[in-house]
Parts: sequence; structure tokens; C-alpha cells
Amino acid sequence: MPLTETQIAECADDESLFRLLSAELQRRLPDGEGADLDVFLAKIRAMPVGLRAMAAMYQLDVSLALDSLGWHFANWLYRPYCEETLWALRELEAFEAAEIFGEALKVSLPWWPKLVALLDVSFDAFVKWYPDSDYEKATMPLTRRMWTLCEGRDGKFEGLLKFWAPYARKYPHKVVWVMS
Repeated sequence: MPLTETQIAECADDESLFRLLSAELQRRLPDGEGADLDVFLAKIRAMPVGLRAMAAMYQLDVSLALDSLGWHFANWLYRPYCEETLWALRELEAFEAAEIFGEALKVSLPWWPKLVALLDVSFDAFVKWYPDSDYEKATMPLTRRMWTLCEGRDGKFEGLLKFWAPYARKYPHKVVWVMS
């Protein structure tokens, strides 16, 4: 059964709303991103705009929890997906995150041919090259800014998914299909 505005309104706290949103995304995208990002982008663009934004920025949150912006672009080296992520951050009103991500994308674009060449060899080639590379040095200040943004009140990593619940409460109509 699709998510409703009533379900969103009845969530007592952000954690329960986050679980509800996550379940809806899992229902709509049971296989996650999959190998074909064009197919993934087509699927999420058919969703309500809020869910589309949440799905588009999910992997950025994972990258920030596990790695860095430099690693993110190596893992998701596909410009339409990166542009969708930037759009998603703006849609979710994560404006500072969008600014940082946009800067990181600009810094990364000249490195993409090198990343493609390394990844054509193997991901291990990237893993060996990246630490202390000029690319890491160029992206790390932006990563640090993003990590700071992702900190919670207690100093622990909270991530970018913290923008989901406030967005859904403010714009529930953008997260569900409106039946006519």
C-alpha cells in the first residue's frame, strides 16, 4: 500500500518517519540502484519528487559515512547521477550540502579521465592511487566540510538523511502520490 499524508502526519517522531520513508523507498526500489544508472534514474524520476530526491542522495550519505567525496565520485562516476544528487540536495533544502557537493563535483570533473583510466584497470588501482593523491588533497577540504555538516548534536555522524523527515513533514504532498 502506498505511503499517505496521514501516515506521515501520524509519525510521532523523526525516527519513526524516517523508518516509514525508508520502507516506502525499499518498496519502490527493492533492488536499490542496480548496475544500470540510466534505468535507476528513470525509475526514481517516475516517483513523487520528494522520494525521488531521497533516493538520489542516498548513496552520497553512504559515501560520507564510509569514505569521502573523492571516493564517492569514484564509486558513482556518472555525471547524470551526480547532477541528480545535486538537484536532490537542493530539493530537500540541504542547501549547504548542495553547495559543498556542487563544489566537489566541479573539482572532480577534471579528474574523471584519470578515474576512468584507473577504474578500467581495476578498483584496486584506484584504491592504491587515491591516498595522498592530488585528487584526494583537492577534495578532502570539501569532505571535511561535509562531515562537519553531517555531525549530530552529540558529535556523532548523523548524515544527510537527517533532511528526510523535516522535508516530509513540511511537504508531505511531495512525498506521496496525490489521488485525483
